[in-house]
Amino acid sequence: MREPKVSVGIMFEPRIDFLFTGSYLSGGRTYSGLQRVKENNGRIEWNGNLYDELLFEPADEVRNSFELRGVTIGINFHWERKENQSFRGSVKFIVEREKITAINILGVEEYLTSVISSEMSATASLELLKAHAVISRSWLLAQIDKNREIESSGESYSTMKETDEELIRWYDREDHTRFDICADDHCQRYQGITRASTSIVRAAIEQTRGELLMYGGKICDARYSKSCGGVFEEFHNCWEEKDMPYLVKQRDSKSETEIPDLTIEKNATEWILGSPESFCNTSDKKILSQVLNNYDQETVNFYRWTVKYSSSELSDLIKRRSGVDYGDILDLVPVERGTSGRLVKLKIVGTKKTLTIGKELEIRRTLSESHLYSSAFVVEKSGKNADKPEEFILNGAGWGHGVGLCQIGAAVMGERGYKYADILTHYFPGASIDKRY
Repeated sequence: MREPKVSVGIMFEPRIDFLFTGSYLSGGRTYSGLQRVKENNGRIEWNGNLYDELLFEPADEVRNSFELRGVTIGINFHWERKENQSFRGSVKFIVEREKITAINILGVEEYLTSVISSEMSATASLELLKAHAVISRSWLLAQIDKNREIESSGESYSTMKETDEELIRWYDREDHTRFDICADDHCQRYQGITRASTSIVRAAIEQTRGELLMYGGKICDARYSKSCGGVFEEFHNCWEEKDMPYLVKQRDSKSETEIPDLTIEKNATEWILGSPESFCNTSDKKILSQVLNNYDQETVNFYRWTVKYSSSELSDLIKRRSGVDYGDILDLVPVERGTSGRLVKLKIVGTKKTLTIGKELEIRRTLSESHLYSSAFVVEKSGKNADKPEEFILNGAGWGHGVGLCQIGAAVMGERGYKYADILTHYFPGASIDKRY
């Protein structure tokens, strides 16, 4: 197996300005300097001509780079912003939904150098960075394989189930059909060479080159999130109804292995309102800074957190975020929880409409201006009239979906001297590490 190439969708705008540093080739001619492409009736307008797609390749892959102006990062997160970003490799432009899509095409190892630099801090331990390199590489190649399987099967793939009583939707990356993955947190955070890599990141990539997590002869769909909250979630509770034998329920601890049944509401409430021992139960700023870039550190609570809404705030928020007019919100009722206590289904009770929604990310998007930290929360209501609450208090656990590697927990393990293979086998039980190229 040779090192594969990956195509990454970077930005989606009606007009894109970009700058070539060095020479780039297209159609047998050489170009450099500032360029602009615009969408024009379903085609790409560039230099007065129209194209269905445009590909520019660097004359020198090591020295040459290109800059895209005004790339949106943190899409739908509280820190969403625009910045100019630079990339190595080729750039391809296509038209999708009346916008130009800029796609970066490059080798997997170069891609990983940016992902690890973007996802993790340069202060992270080498063992943590090596573990993250293996799972990021594995996740990427597993998604490419999965997309090929979906396309070759010819079957329609749906990420939504809807009835009059329920709206169950999950978010994966199958909506990317003309490139492998996107550059935002929806896939893996990738910002080209904008986030300068360090010698320790490059060492982590090189020392694990071509290494993949494997199970049963297949590349593991190696998921990760910021904080599991103390227990790993199972794959099928967040995405399609499919069991992954290496993404199972387990305590994020070596000393405490017993897990209460968090699918039972009483147990979930006690767990979420408590602060049980686990690797990711830390407030050590030195450790947290290994996992969190500056814009992530704008958030301060990870393991346990609280969000408060007045009744009118919540009613307005849910209407704006879901597009559904529930009227005044009267209750948020847990219907089904996963193995980490995360809500898989939540019933929203309003004066005009009642609907059960899921899965975890649909719940998080509906109950926040960006993304609620996780769906592992319990609801407390207050007010003089029990039938019409004045305030809703969400007490929650963890950050993200909680499936696979817990980044904060893995950072703690690295600090405590665990090797990257031990970190990986903790978060992906039964998986093995194989060198494939």
